[in-house]
Amino acid sequence: MAMEGEKRRYITSEELRGHNTKADLWISIQGKVYDVTRWVKDHPGGDIPLLNLAGQDVTDAFVAYHPGTTWALLDRFFVGYLADYRVSPVSRDYRRLVAEFARLGLFDKKGHGVLFSLIFMVVLFVVSVSGVLFSTSTFVHLIGGSLMGVLWIQSGFLGHDSGHYNVMSTPGLNRLMQILSGNCLTGISIGWWKRNHNAHHIACNSLDFDPDLQHIPFFAVSSKFFTSLTSYFYERKLAFNSIARFLVSYQHWTFYPVMCVARVNLFAQSAILLLSNKKVPGRWQETAGCIVFWIWYPLLVSTLPNWTERVVFVVASFAVTGIQHVQFCLNHFSASVYVGPPRGNDWFEKQTMGTLDILCSPWMDWFHGGLQFQVEHHLFPRLPRCHLRRISPYVKELCKKHGLPYTAASFWDANVRTIATLRTAALEAGDLANPVPRNLVWEAVNTHG
Repeated sequence: MAMEGEKRRYITSEELRGHNTKADLWISIQGKVYDVTRWVKDHPGGDIPLLNLAGQDVTDAFVAYHPGTTWALLDRFFVGYLADYRVSPVSRDYRRLVAEFARLGLFDKKGHGVLFSLIFMVVLFVVSVSGVLFSTSTFVHLIGGSLMGVLWIQSGFLGHDSGHYNVMSTPGLNRLMQILSGNCLTGISIGWWKRNHNAHHIACNSLDFDPDLQHIPFFAVSSKFFTSLTSYFYERKLAFNSIARFLVSYQHWTFYPVMCVARVNLFAQSAILLLSNKKVPGRWQETAGCIVFWIWYPLLVSTLPNWTERVVFVVASFAVTGIQHVQFCLNHFSASVYVGPPRGNDWFEKQTMGTLDILCSPWMDWFHGGLQFQVEHHLFPRLPRCHLRRISPYVKELCKKHGLPYTAASFWDANVRTIATLRTAALEAGDLANPVPRNLVWEAVNTHG
């Protein structure tokens, strides 16, 4: 820090932008500039958020993801002051809201939702396993598989929450909950999820930076994917070849069937990360947890009397969990998209433009797990889901004040919007200058009107 009487160092935004690589990474927070190059590898949120916002003023993203106690940790990285630091009206109001919610203690008050979720999950697990082990009824086994799917959905919500804030009383217990509810119970690496999800939040609906939109060759929400964009998350080109064009041409018909087996992709992505040379905090915990899943779940399925019932049980559990995969897509597939890296100076605007809320009654909140207030969650990711309905009017008012979109639709309408988005891209894929040869089936399912 500059001592009293010592000449201050001022850094322009242009100079700041020049420090935007992993080997030379500066950011600005609240008018101060920090050299966080040495911190990238140790950042709890991973390297991707810092790399995506390198060389920029990141104040809005910083206050969204960090409690007040982290401000003191910045001093060791301080290098100077941002000479042309400015705060937009929307950012000023947003930061006031964050401060007000913190003053009210909303970030710390988690309610009893976690306890209820845990009790519900235990009941689902016991009933599902008991149905397999102690009943000879095929129907009971089918119900058991379906309940296993519901269990995985609730586990997904709990894992999501624990990745954003401590759902338990201490970080250690929170980590234990992550491994148990994620890796052990569902076979999905919480480390993979956090890496993927943090990138999604920072670069919400950027076609080349947000992994939650990068589903080539199966899905494309925009014709911009037809140019074979490079994914900065996967570090490879998303090749839009003849196979991708064919699959995308039918995507509005294959969307729900693919969602029924989308869990397979999460298994694969988890394994790829854990076997890679990328840094994975607690890799041995992650790996051991996934191994636990691949022991108990196949063992449970093997106790069923025949292969038909085994397949039915697995398909039922995967298909029911597909509801959650659909929910993930509804919040963003039909919203505004863009190409390019995220920017710190329009962070609030990008979150609202790229996100859609689901309208529902309070008694259905358990079904959506907080995802129904996606706009609120993206703006205040550290806020426990029990407060999202309470703060929704404040977010609507702020969006209205600054002329920003606040999009909300019923669960049904959100599905209609998503399918419409996929259909539009499918028709565009089929109408390219050198289209895949069409057949009678394609003509039948893609006829206008």
